[in-house]
Amino acid sequence: MNMHHQMPSTGGSISLTLLFSFLYICLLVLYLLLVVLSNRHYKKWSSSRTACWFVGMFCLWLSVATPIAKQTSFTSHMICHLILGMLGPLLVVLSAPMTLVLRTLKTNQARYLTRLLKSIPIRFLTHPITAALFYIGGLVLLYTTDLFASMHQHFFIYLLVHFHLFLAGYLFTASIIYIDPTPHRYSFLNRSIVLLITLAAHAFLSKYIYAHPPVGVPLDQAKTGAMLMYYGGDIIDAVLIYIFCYQWFYATRNTTNYNLSVE
Repeated sequence: MNMHHQMPSTGGSISLTLLFSFLYICLLVLYLLLVVLSNRHYKKWSSSRTACWFVGMFCLWLSVATPIAKQTSFTSHMICHLILGMLGPLLVVLSAPMTLVLRTLKTNQARYLTRLLKSIPIRFLTHPITAALFYIGGLVLLYTTDLFASMHQHFFIYLLVHFHLFLAGYLFTASIIYIDPTPHRYSFLNRSIVLLITLAAHAFLSKYIYAHPPVGVPLDQAKTGAMLMYYGGDIIDAVLIYIFCYQWFYATRNTTNYNLSVE
């Protein structure tokens, strides 16, 4: 069975595109507003972080509100998967949105948010193992069950899957590289183990898709999409690994310098 893989009809796809575009613009304006407020009381906010937010938001918009998201091929879907679930979350994490929010809140509001970040539910969600299971588990369900076919038949499932792709990608990335304040920190060794296992699972899943296409996906499209998932994912993963190793090296160097100065 050859199934058309596209956004389910909602009776107003143009209106939906306009809605996503409006939300995209609102998020850009909100971030810029927070930057302006932050610069009034602290040193100038990094322009590179602002650029990461803009490009990250553009990735999200590109994967849900443009012709790419409405294409019928599995290859187009996989491009959206890489943009929405890997590249976009990485850029959003690098933009340090939580740090920016904390810089603009009043003291009592910032304390409340900090307490929320220290809560048990947040600690559970941001644990590297939990985040990895949330990320890989969602992909396994999407590509090895009827969920992939269902998301192209039911609009609510379509939105839910896309929301999960981004949220899971964001939580996993944020649990591996610490850019924003992270009350519950885990060692570099523990995070590196989770990272390696997750990347291996992602690569294995792409190979599985190559040989066992999701329901309704022709074998040739599955092979092309799987190769894109494998090699495209490697490129994004390489950036994540570089940042993680840099942070580890920097932390180790600072600890060594501190110990030498004490001696």
